[in-house]
Amino acid sequence: MCGIAGYIGKKEGLETVLEGLKRVEYRGYDSAGVLFFQNGKPVLLKRHGKLANLETTLVSKKSQENLPVIGHTRWATHGMPNEVNAHPHHDCKKEIFLVHNGIIENYQELKDKLTKLGHKFRSQTDTEIVTHLLEENLKKTKNFNEALKKSLREIVGAYAFAIVYTKEPDKIYFARLGSP
Repeated sequence: MCGIAGYIGKKEGLETVLEGLKRVEYRGYDSAGVLFFQNGKPVLLKRHGKLANLETTLVSKKSQENLPVIGHTRWATHGMPNEVNAHPHHDCKKEIFLVHNGIIENYQELKDKLTKLGHKFRSQTDTEIVTHLLEENLKKTKNFNEALKKSLREIVGAYAFAIVYTKEPDKIYFARLGSP
């Protein structure tokens, strides 16, 4: 069980996402992380432990208006509770960032396939597999929405995702299947 939050809009979104994460923190105390933008560039911050550990790091940070912010509190299911396994996760190019609640049941099969295609994994989570699957399908489709649809058809499990594709910084993609 994990907590996810996202915001894109006219006001600074980091505070809004942190407030949302506080409301769902009971869903995960093992780690917390956020993705936001400053000067048009993605900033990824993750901390082991409770959300308060992340908040301390973010005291003087502000996100760029009109660009997405996504955040996560983690209850570890795949991989140890640490910063490497904390969300958001990203693909090889650091263009696709994702937070996730749920379980990817066929993650080992997908990881094996993607490893053979040259993808390098940093974490032990089932979540990171999704970012690399999106990256691989984006190579084939050349369209993020189509890559997302194709990827979702390959995933077995119950999930909720919030996804940021940095080449489309005016959007947050959401997907859900079942009740994660």
